Amino acid sequence: MKKMELFKEGTFGEKSFKRLLVHDSPYFKIINFNFKPGQELPVHSHDIEGQLSIVVLEGEGEFLAEGGATIPAKTGDILISEISEPHGVRATTDMRVLVTIAPPI
Repeated sequence: MKKMELFKEGTFGEKSFKRLLVHDSPYFKIINFNFKPGQELPVHSHDIEGQLSIVVLEGEGEFLAEGGATIPAKTGDILISEISEPHGVRATTDMRVLVTIAPPI
């Protein structure tokens, strides 16, 4: 077993979002992203099969989709999609998200 304290280990950056690799195995990957207001993970996709989830641990912002579409995101929300589907995140407050990717890329 492995335990991490994301709110202690995951930091925020003034110039760009911060990323913390939480777990990486042949089965899945977990990454913590921390954003200050206005920071974003631009819309992107991956040319592989698999799925991802994005869980908002704290804060508010938007899930980003292809063509400029946005979906409001707040603490407790989760987005689940195919990893090949364009996705991203933009923060309007300090925002912590946890991304799970299966299988890992």
